[in-house]
Amino acid sequence: MTRDTRQDERYVQMQAWLDVVLPAHGAPEPASSDASFRRYFRVFSDTLSQDAGAGVSHIVMDAPPDKEDSQPFVDVCARLDQAGVRVPVVREQDLAQGFLLLDDLGKLTFLQALDSVDADAAYRRAIDALVSMQAVDAQTLPPYDEALLARELALFHNWYLGVHRQRVLSAAEQRDWDELCQRLIAVALAQPRTFVHRDYHSRNLMWADSGGLGVLDFQDAVHGPVTYDLVSLLRDCYVAWPAAKIDAWVDYFLQQSAAQGRSMPSRESFQRDFDWMGLQRHLKAIGIFARLNHRDGKAGYLEDIPRVLNYVREVSAQYAELAPLTRLAEQCLDA
Repeated sequence: MTRDTRQDERYVQMQAWLDVVLPAHGAPEPASSDASFRRYFRVFSDTLSQDAGAGVSHIVMDAPPDKEDSQPFVDVCARLDQAGVRVPVVREQDLAQGFLLLDDLGKLTFLQALDSVDADAAYRRAIDALVSMQAVDAQTLPPYDEALLARELALFHNWYLGVHRQRVLSAAEQRDWDELCQRLIAVALAQPRTFVHRDYHSRNLMWADSGGLGVLDFQDAVHGPVTYDLVSLLRDCYVAWPAAKIDAWVDYFLQQSAAQGRSMPSRESFQRDFDWMGLQRHLKAIGIFARLNHRDGKAGYLEDIPRVLNYVREVSAQYAELAPLTRLAEQCLDA
């Protein structure tokens, strides 16, 4: 964070709120920011609860209510906590002002931990957490429906091609794009439905040496395709793995799901669903990265676009019916 948060009006409001809910606390320090308007601060205190020892740290979420609705975070957090998923439990909340006081899950992300831990063991841990998440009742969550899937795909068309590349598709290319979107949406909607985190990847997971895995940024959870979070994790926008490793981890997911008594498609059908769901997600992500740059001034995400475009090219090339997408991805990578 580049600006001095102590001169920020929201920071002053947050300090006043903390003085009420956490009277004896140190100065909040920036913990992280994300791709939305939310910001996070770490604060130390020994007065939150009777069993909180000296030096206990907490995270304050600053989510301006005119830009972010924090109610879904609170609701989904409670569901996941009840299911035994390690999440930053909400200890205090003021939704009118947009402040939440959360458990601190530490400073080491899953992505950072990969530099020093066994990747196979780490990904098995992340898959175990995902299988636990998918046991959460998602029937009342918003549906990952045709309209939402289409809006997400439009991000690539509008923000990446239109704004970032200033590329106007020809009439034939536009027909190919429209048909591609219909195909990807149909495959997504035909899959078994489950709890979907929607951003389950290495930067939204926190590593604990004591075991387990902390899960963050779940407020956009929906009821949707079973492969979505798995492909988000294994074909991560921020780290790439060889196909053989990804295949082995997919097998592990299917084994763990079966052990929980869940019915899954055949391995071949699951692979196709996994691949095509990944294409939808990655096209969306590329569009979001372009939007973050052009609308929000966050240029750092542009560095991740070539990795994600390479996923699109490699995966689409395995399916003859997706040849127009392969050509488009190649053109974007070569530009």
